[in-house]
Amino acid sequence: MGYEFTVFKGSRDGSIQQSTTHRDALRGDQVLVRVTHSGVCFTDLHYCHTDMGLGHEGTGVVEETGPEVQELKQGDRVGWGYQHDCCGKCSQCLTGWETFCRTREAYAAANLDQGSFASHGVWRESFLYKIPEAISNEDSAPLMCAGSTVFNALHVAQIKPTARVGIVGVGGLGHLAIQFAVKMGCQVVVFSGTEDKKEDAMKFGATEFYVTKGVTDLKITNKLDNLVVTTSSLPDWKQYIGVLNPGATISPLTAEPVDLKFPYMALFLNGFKIQGSVIAARKVHRDMLNFAAFHGIKPVNMVYPLTKEGIEDCLKTLKDGKMRYRGVLAAE
Repeated sequence: MGYEFTVFKGSRDGSIQQSTTHRDALRGDQVLVRVTHSGVCFTDLHYCHTDMGLGHEGTGVVEETGPEVQELKQGDRVGWGYQHDCCGKCSQCLTGWETFCRTREAYAAANLDQGSFASHGVWRESFLYKIPEAISNEDSAPLMCAGSTVFNALHVAQIKPTARVGIVGVGGLGHLAIQFAVKMGCQVVVFSGTEDKKEDAMKFGATEFYVTKGVTDLKITNKLDNLVVTTSSLPDWKQYIGVLNPGATISPLTAEPVDLKFPYMALFLNGFKIQGSVIAARKVHRDMLNFAAFHGIKPVNMVYPLTKEGIEDCLKTLKDGKMRYRGVLAAE
């Protein structure tokens, strides 16, 4: 017995290829999930030229469960994100930091024959998340990576309700970071290249908005305790030094394969902290979903069909910088 299901892959020339993946009968705590929606992340663009199953923001419905599954049952709504497995034995795993497990299985590094751009997926129960009733499958898909990433950044930076938090960029990550920080009780100050997204940023709950393009010396009402960078490329750090309080924490979430170059004397004299952060560990991820459900935090989505043509259209919109604010693929 086994399962055959459709998977959409990247290819050498960057075109999307429809393929079929096989999985043997379920074993251990494996779960067969029928995909209903998939978020589309900028990371997916990075792997369009790779022969692998694309997508890592999946949501769907449990169809079958393996012999060691303990909680999930047929019909449950679940989602999954960037990480699929870990060793469960190392110091990182045992202390709730399995995202740093040396043998972790994650998108683009393991399970390359499947992803969330698919009809189904087979994943461990341990790395599936039940979707709260207050959140739809469509809205929960972007939370599986974008939501997880920004919530974790705020979590590891130990954001306080009294903090003034700067968010650089109003995109797929930024529009969610604004909402999470606002609901945590923070004053949220948004920085964007132009005025184009000011109205949206204020609707998301921002208290202040500043345009950065062509500005060498930013001036704001009061300095910031935290700065979360959500843009697709790193900013000019000199532009932000003057708006940060001494001891401020900087959380760069930009997935750009370049060296981070920060003015050393400013770091040294002001006691700034640069906090690395990846996707959330499972406990934090679950907290994020419950927090979003309770506070009504939702992504703003542009929805496309989960087909070869729909995926290509969605990725083109994302590449062209026209996504407002998160692409979601919906199974027909």
